[in-house]
Amino acid sequence: MTPEVFLASEEKMNPLLPAWPEVIIGLLCFFIVFGLLGKKLLPSIEKVLGERRDAIEGGMKRAETAQAEAQALLEQYRAELAEARHEAARITEHAREQGAALINEMREEGQRQREAIVAAGHAQIEADKKQATAVLRQDVGSLASQLASRIVGESLEDHARQSGVIDRFLDELESKAAAAQGASK
Repeated sequence: MTPEVFLASEEKMNPLLPAWPEVIIGLLCFFIVFGLLGKKLLPSIEKVLGERRDAIEGGMKRAETAQAEAQALLEQYRAELAEARHEAARITEHAREQGAALINEMREEGQRQREAIVAAGHAQIEADKKQATAVLRQDVGSLASQLASRIVGESLEDHARQSGVIDRFLDELESKAAAAQGASK
C-alpha cells in the first residue's frame, strides 16, 4: 500500500466520526435502555423518593406537633408550679397565724394558771396564818394562865374565864399593834 492509498482510506474513515450503522445501533440501544429504565426503574425511584418526602414531611409535622405539645405541657407545668408555690405560701401563712394564736393561747393559759397558783398560795397562807394565830392564842393563853397561877398562887382552872381574859388581852394587844403600825405609816 502506498501512502496515497492510505491517505485516501483515512479520509474516508474519520476517527472522530463513527460509522452510521454504529450510530444507529447505539441510538437504538440507548433508547431501549432509556425506555426500560423509564418504565421500570423511574416509577420505583419516584415511589421511594415520595415515601422519603412523606416521611420527612410527616416527621417534621410530628416534630412540630410534639414541640407544640411539649410547649403546652411546659406552660401547664409552669402554671401548676406557680399554683403550688401560691398554695405553699398560703399554707405557710396559715401555719404562722395558727402558731401565733397557739402561742397567745398558751400565754393566756399560763397567766391563768399562775394567777390560780398565786390565789391558792394566798389562800393557803391566810389559812396557815389563822391556824397559827389560833394555836398561838391557845399557847399564849395557857402560858399566861400558868404564869398568872404562879404569881397569884392559886389555880386558874376555869377555862371559860381563862379564855375570855386571854382573848380580851390579845385583842387589846392586836389593836395597840395595829394603831402603832397605822401611826408609823
